[in-house]
Amino acid sequence: MTPACPTPASQGLKPDEMVQDVTHLPSAPRVLPRLESLLSDPNSSMDEVVQLIRLDLGIATRVLQVANSAYYSKGNRCLTVDESVNRVGYDQVFDLVAYAVATQVLVRPLTVYGLEADDLWKRSVACACAADILAIHTGMDRNIAYTNGLLHAIGMVVINEWAARNAPALQFRLDDPLREASELERPFFGFNQAEVGAALLRLWDFPREMSEPVRWQYAPRFGAGHARQAHLLYVAKWLRTAVCTTRTPDYPGADALKVLSLSPELLKQMIRSVEERMDEIASLLEV
Repeated sequence: MTPACPTPASQGLKPDEMVQDVTHLPSAPRVLPRLESLLSDPNSSMDEVVQLIRLDLGIATRVLQVANSAYYSKGNRCLTVDESVNRVGYDQVFDLVAYAVATQVLVRPLTVYGLEADDLWKRSVACACAADILAIHTGMDRNIAYTNGLLHAIGMVVINEWAARNAPALQFRLDDPLREASELERPFFGFNQAEVGAALLRLWDFPREMSEPVRWQYAPRFGAGHARQAHLLYVAKWLRTAVCTTRTPDYPGADALKVLSLSPELLKQMIRSVEERMDEIASLLEV
């Protein structure tokens, strides 16, 4: 059950302070904004991409593992990051690195929220796939949309790690599929997981076009210059919920649909597209 009032440790705490207090989270996601920048620059080379991946042993190892999966290898092993990236291809290397990052950061149980490790990973990757599909429809940057979807719940990871040391009895219910536990987090902390997630992304040197949509995922109309990406993330969470749970949530508000030029009929079609992408990823990660 959720404590009725904040603990002394949570009183006066700010999102940036909570992020600074949780010092043992892996910093692997730092590679994503740098990789996105390289891939969007026509003057960058595959060698630069390979050098970036090599900077993180965990990511490099996972890239090698996936490149040697049955999905990609066809029975021929590759032994270097260079071979792995060339096998996967320039267009898919961002997704491959993102999967590696997700494995390091998101495969963990969140006891505060009652989520198993597989639940968090599936919700995050489904949201990323949904955001990518929406980005194709809207003409927005696919890598940015995908990253926002993948890391939209990173604030929950921070809160869970903080609570393990400061409030071990803390529990929040995820009653609302889109707002999650945000209505319970704010009375307890004075902020919600979206604000914590944005603070962590800023610490990891993510640009504002990545951190701000995460910050405003529960109230996308307040996202100012990043409201369109925030609306995209909001609707991606709706698609994620429809795919990962047994019930289809109420449709997003008319404002969100209008901003993204969507209809309920198109959203239904996108549910199937996300399901197909998740099936493909399941095959991809059979390493």
